[in-house]
Amino acid sequence: MTRREEKRNLETIPVGSLGMIPLEGCINLGKKVDYYLVKWRTERESEHKDSLAFSGYQRDTYILDATVPRFGSGEAKGVIKESVRGTDLYLLVDVANYSLTYSLCGHENHMSPDDHYQDLKRIIAAVGGKARRITVIMPYLYESRQHKRTARESLDCALALQEMVNMGVDNIITFDAHDPRVQNAIPLHGFETVQPAYQFIKGLLSDVRDLKIDSDHMMVISPDEGGMSRAIYIANVLGLDMGMFYKRRDYTQIINGRNPIIAHEFLGSSVEGKDMIIIDDMISSGESVLEVAAALKERKANRIFVFSTFGLFTAGLARFDKAYEEGTIHRVLTTNLIYQTPELLEREWYIDCDMSKYIAYIIDTLNHDTSISDLLNPVERIQACVARYNEGQEISDITDS
Repeated sequence: MTRREEKRNLETIPVGSLGMIPLEGCINLGKKVDYYLVKWRTERESEHKDSLAFSGYQRDTYILDATVPRFGSGEAKGVIKESVRGTDLYLLVDVANYSLTYSLCGHENHMSPDDHYQDLKRIIAAVGGKARRITVIMPYLYESRQHKRTARESLDCALALQEMVNMGVDNIITFDAHDPRVQNAIPLHGFETVQPAYQFIKGLLSDVRDLKIDSDHMMVISPDEGGMSRAIYIANVLGLDMGMFYKRRDYTQIINGRNPIIAHEFLGSSVEGKDMIIIDDMISSGESVLEVAAALKERKANRIFVFSTFGLFTAGLARFDKAYEEGTIHRVLTTNLIYQTPELLEREWYIDCDMSKYIAYIIDTLNHDTSISDLLNPVERIQACVARYNEGQEISDITDS
């Protein structure tokens, strides 16, 4: 089986000189993305490389010098220290990075999603409409959990999307949006929600060597009805069966802003003796996914692997440590699209799925104004990866994203 070439063969003229501004909360991911872009563009052969249309194509770094300094009152301003005129600009922001702090009248204040989003707007405002095109890469979509109205309440995600496009943003790229239909708020602008399915499967196959990937030995589980499409996709690509839990809630009371879950009810065939893949968009406190894992163990499931794009772990790691010690979960896979604590990266049960090369592929392709449809639907790459695994090859050696 032929191995895909690492760098893409892009022959079209770039939209403009490539520039990237990772905001402070996303700087580590931004540097990794920049590494791949510099590497590929140095190696890429093109007869047009020295032409005017390819001006600024090959550089030592594509990260532009920008900062968001703060005043003692906690107010801030966006400053870009080099020209962005005519640039095809990509802004990276991690609104979930709570590790950053700033001084607020002498008090240490941790940055909230609101702070990160405000900083993003400051940088967009500093661009002043001079860039040729602005693309915001916001892996964890700001306010995506407040995406629909069920009472007299705000529609924060829709408002944020409209605010960004009104400020001049042309495209918004996010990962595993809580509800992709939120893009209906900006129907005339670019909005892509990307699934990290390939990176999850590659991460699992490189860590666990004795998997039998067929419907007799493995099953995909959606922990709720909202995540059905993710589970159906993985199940279909891998040729597995799918099951689903639905949450039975007590609608007579509200605790912490939501109706408490009474029980998780299971719909699906027998799970006895099978390895389970539980897939969800995010782990918040982890309560739901661990209850689902425990319910599967009661039904005599074998090892349980949890795929989640965003590992927020808002209630800490202790309950996952306990679940791992008790054998309830075997591995948890999340991406580096949002902040990861050093403690999480050290855990034996944790697998980190690096998304930097994938983002670099997307930026490189979009800068050339070329279709990214093959990147958004990685069926061939997944099946090729599984075929190599079944042949006994080391998956960690694969050079693909």
